[in-house]
Amino acid sequence: MRVREMAAAVRVLAKGDLARYGGSGSSETARFERDLRTTIGVEHALAVNSGTSALIGALVGAGIGPGDEVLVPAFTWVATAAAPLAVGAVPVLVEIDESLTMDAADLARKITPHTRAVIPVHMLNLVCDMDAIMKVAADHDLVVIEDACQAIGVTHRGRRVGSIGHAGAFSFNQHKNITSGEGGAVLTNDRRIHARAAMHHDVGSYERPGWIETEALFPGVNHRMPELSAAVLRPQLARIDAQLARRRDRRRRVLDRVAGSSWSGVTVAPHHDPDAAVGLALTFDDPAQARAFGALRGARRLLDSGRHVYANWQPVLAKRAHHPRLDPHAWAHREVDYGPDSCPATLDVLARTCAVELAPEVPTPAFQVLTRAMGR
Repeated sequence: MRVREMAAAVRVLAKGDLARYGGSGSSETARFERDLRTTIGVEHALAVNSGTSALIGALVGAGIGPGDEVLVPAFTWVATAAAPLAVGAVPVLVEIDESLTMDAADLARKITPHTRAVIPVHMLNLVCDMDAIMKVAADHDLVVIEDACQAIGVTHRGRRVGSIGHAGAFSFNQHKNITSGEGGAVLTNDRRIHARAAMHHDVGSYERPGWIETEALFPGVNHRMPELSAAVLRPQLARIDAQLARRRDRRRRVLDRVAGSSWSGVTVAPHHDPDAAVGLALTFDDPAQARAFGALRGARRLLDSGRHVYANWQPVLAKRAHHPRLDPHAWAHREVDYGPDSCPATLDVLARTCAVELAPEVPTPAFQVLTRAMGR
């Protein structure tokens, strides 16, 4: 933790107000929401306690519920598929392409009369083809909730991810671009989505001014962000562009090596905004070659990334809820296929692709091996 984050945490501890509400004076969480709105370029930002809570809040905000189908990519953290289940909807799997993001053509194929929303995921700082996804969504009147949990601060053709769809979700857990250990945020330009998400994230929201004047009250839960989390996130948010610039520089160094390399059987995975790219993945012709490279520290073969692969989402695949009367599949209009062969293109891409960590501070062994190999 850097000096500014430590100082921010000490300031909150000295003040003694660790919760957003009930303290005296201004709130660190409210300040963080203000900074987030400015940085990302949205009208509303709601800080919550996790990226999963942010996805659930965005779905609640958009009015998604029982009987609805939500399209999610087959490569993402399991929470992207679990969030629709939490609001009574069912996730429907969509293939990814070699960009490691949602395949817009398969998205269009998977739409049914019961589809209400789509959650494109910007995986590994790699951005989705948002122009194509937004067009498909507009043609079918779908709500778009961007899962930008793994791409905070990243841009797609001049716009920050999380600000392009009807709503966006961020995560601030330990492995994200900025972190408070756990945390999240809902982003939107839609006042109604924000008001409903805010009501949901705070069971006492009906006593908070300024959120719900136009919305009928409903009971919420407690997904609030604590003051300490917001305090340590604010200085990191101020540095986000510098951090991403270092990642972008490391990516360009690899691309320069690739351009003059004779290393056969490997290419850089395609990107939907190459000039602004900050993530890096390599696609191998041979899955065995990908497996060998993925064993290096700082790299991993994506088929081996556990709960990021749909075939490993046991709780989702089992189609069970904590109580049978609350099972979203009991309300679904059709049987949804989560079988191992439901997204074969995704499994093929993941078997041949490795992510490379472009650590902004210290080059990883995988990065160093890669640049040496590419220089031959």
